[in-house]
Amino acid sequence: MGTVLLLNVIRFILLGLELMILARVALSFINPAGRGPVASFIITTTEPLLAPVRRLLPQSGMLDWSPFIVCFVIGMLLRVVI
Repeated sequence: MGTVLLLNVIRFILLGLELMILARVALSFINPAGRGPVASFIITTTEPLLAPVRRLLPQSGMLDWSPFIVCFVIGMLLRVVI
């Protein structure tokens, strides 16, 4: 019983992080400056995940691959947890 609850909590957190990253990608098109309380919350929540990946990747012009890579890793973790 406790294991099932723990796995559900982990799934919930991983799905929430994935949604926040997707919201940040959408936000980069809608509000690139990141002004406003919702935008600043999304940016401060996702930046600790995206910044280390961004530092490891080579510069690729205007395209930032870090959200794709982090979502891919979260997707793989979700497959393992399920």
